[in-house]
Amino acid sequence: MKNNGIVIFGGTGDLAYRKLFPALYNLFCLGKLPRDYRIVGIGRRDYSQEDYKNIVRDWMKDFSRLKYTESDFNEFKELIHYYEMDMSKEEDYNGLIDFLNNQGIIKSELIYYYAVSPQLFLPITNGLKKVQCCTGKTKVIIEKPFGENIESAEKVYDSLREYFKDENIYHIDHYLGKEMIINIMTLRFENAIFSGVWNKDFIEKVEINAYESVGVDSRGGYYDKSGALADMVQNHLFQIMSIVAMEKPEDSSSYMIKEAQGEVFKSLKPIISENIDENLVMGQYKGYREEEKVNSDSTTETYVSLKVEIDNDRWRGVPFILRTGKKLHTRESEVVISFKSMSKNAGGNSIIIKIQPDEGVKLDFNIKKPGTENQIEKVGMDFCQSCILENRENTPEAYERLLYACMESDRSLFSQWNHIELSWNYINNIIDSYKKYSNKLYMYEQGTKGPKEAL
Repeated sequence: MKNNGIVIFGGTGDLAYRKLFPALYNLFCLGKLPRDYRIVGIGRRDYSQEDYKNIVRDWMKDFSRLKYTESDFNEFKELIHYYEMDMSKEEDYNGLIDFLNNQGIIKSELIYYYAVSPQLFLPITNGLKKVQCCTGKTKVIIEKPFGENIESAEKVYDSLREYFKDENIYHIDHYLGKEMIINIMTLRFENAIFSGVWNKDFIEKVEINAYESVGVDSRGGYYDKSGALADMVQNHLFQIMSIVAMEKPEDSSSYMIKEAQGEVFKSLKPIISENIDENLVMGQYKGYREEEKVNSDSTTETYVSLKVEIDNDRWRGVPFILRTGKKLHTRESEVVISFKSMSKNAGGNSIIIKIQPDEGVKLDFNIKKPGTENQIEKVGMDFCQSCILENRENTPEAYERLLYACMESDRSLFSQWNHIELSWNYINNIIDSYKKYSNKLYMYEQGTKGPKEAL
């Protein structure tokens, strides 16, 4: 273990309770956290140490991947501490250091997790700097959104880089910790039947879909300022696309994987501004403007379908269609690889990589229908990884995998700043073209597939 503890700013929020503490509990039960590891939750609420641990206990019962037991939790809770403070006030960080010192926690070997809104990133960083918590060993994990645009993203990154080393700044994108996202590389590069046809000569199009059946819920204030393009496409879907499209890395190191992904972002073909409507459809579900903290005349998109191309020898001319939306007919994330038809008598094959809620791979192929002379039918082979009980019990959750990777200084599952910068620049150009040449926003009914105009 390359650090001795984690401090969670936002330790009383949903992210901490639903994802971070369950992940840490699982790691502890698996023997991946030492007994002297320390977990400090920070919030503004007036909790005693015992009150806080009891709250965490209740969430563990519902959200831990491994079976909850009182004996395991009683050991795990000895790692947990709570500290009440106003994270926006620099003067409060002196008290935090006194608290850490009193608990015997070595401040220079901690991970600081910013499980808070982006507006608090700078005050927290300045507070840590003031009390000399940002050393060569200190790591920081920040949640998306990585800014609301390229300008705000740069401001956040510059402030972090002033105090933390580049290699110690971890931009977390929980999609990159999902089992089937990681498995894409194995599927592509370790199977001869796929690796040789993963290019423009055989593939007709690639679709990356992330559908949600829920609305904005309590996130209306944040979401109305970002929208689906910034909330999902710029980070999650672009990262998945880079893994699907990248060249095989020279080796399996995190550096070479990130270099291969980066080449995809550099090769994105600019969309001609006047043709924006041919490549982008924005929608909003009916009733969105009545959601809590959403402007009554909001033009924020809750649905996006975007067509991009990668201008290199492997992919030139192949459309990548990225779709995401809220209040749709299903909750489902998948990658669909559609192959070209080999003859006029049969349709093309497809590979569907299912990311959530089910995990697995489905392959469709053509075969002669039994009992006929020339009739061809499509059949499928479906591997459902999440259907296997053993896999469910032994497969880490995304945050569990990502937290442990950070502890071990493995950056391969995290977003990298140059990727964020490249994708923001590309998305900013799209937004500028949309505002100048389109501004069309299509309304769609809740529970449907989105606007009928979608790509």
